Amino acid sequence: MKRRPEVPGGVLGGVDWSRWSVVLLKPDCVRRNLVAPVLDRIAVHADIVHQQQVVVEDWQVFVHYWDLLVDRDWLDVDVPACLRSAYVGRPVVVALAHGPDGIAKRLRGLLGHFDPAQADRGTIRADLGADSIQAARAAGRLVENLVHTSDDPEATCRDFGTWFGANQYQHVFPEVKESRS
Repeated sequence: MKRRPEVPGGVLGGVDWSRWSVVLLKPDCVRRNLVAPVLDRIAVHADIVHQQQVVVEDWQVFVHYWDLLVDRDWLDVDVPACLRSAYVGRPVVVALAHGPDGIAKRLRGLLGHFDPAQADRGTIRADLGADSIQAARAAGRLVENLVHTSDDPEATCRDFGTWFGANQYQHVFPEVKESRS
């Protein structure tokens, strides 16, 4: 049942966000036809409850990457321009992953280092990635690293609001089968 959030920005009330993660399959993942292989690897650890393709709007990428915008002075690129170029008007796939308490942390470990060239073997970015920070900096862009998952329950709530919206509440209140432990 859809409930208003208890706090502003809470998206939906009554959701245990510690058992959810939003998975963002980035434009490079979609372009390289790696959506299914990436989701298959995530599905070993969490149930993929819903997925959908989204054409990214500028507000979505700026809300999602607010931390890059705040820290933009530390980066050697024009962050807003790079975000627009890489995301706006491009398709991504967003998925909802449901699992045991703390699933966001477990999935973050599965991704590997944000620089695919530095990620440990066996992680998604090491095994499927084709870019590096070094190559991205040389080209004046952000690194392409395939996938993002929510950092923690608070980020999951924010990511759900950004990519799905409260009007898609039925996806976080399904008759979810017992999750893996």
